[in-house]
Amino acid sequence: MENKEIQKLLDFIAQSTLDEVNIETSELKLSVKRYGQAPVVQQVVSAPAPVAAPAPVAVAPAAAPAAPATPAAAPVAASNRVTIKSPMIGTFYRSASPDSPSFVEIGSEISKGKTVCIIEAMKLFNEIESEVSGRIVEVLVENATPVEFDQPLFVVEQ
Repeated sequence: MENKEIQKLLDFIAQSTLDEVNIETSELKLSVKRYGQAPVVQQVVSAPAPVAAPAPVAVAPAAAPAAPATPAAAPVAASNRVTIKSPMIGTFYRSASPDSPSFVEIGSEISKGKTVCIIEAMKLFNEIESEVSGRIVEVLVENATPVEFDQPLFVVEQ
């Protein structure tokens, strides 16, 4: 199960009335239990998975509110500029690893679907893809810092 699939599942559970979900495959065991408003997620990986970016591998007992399903780049127009906002609470990373180059820099041309950053939430590394095309004119968040849901991350000139 990919990170995006797990995030979609968490978003679905957060919007539903389900209090508990258990999924078990040959590769992983996923248990989600809701206590109050925030779900608690446990993920146990029993078989090694191919890793292209940092992979989720731990148990996440601390709960963070799951973000409602929203596009990664919620357009907030300011003339011909659009703000890419965080779709979740987590830690913002500009690159896949400390020794990798940043996904985007000021002046980078981006297109719809291009990964612009990673947000780690509950030990899951989620690639954030742009919903707009244009050129990055501002990076609003420092690398490896916490971000809130709907916090502006980048300004894109279309």
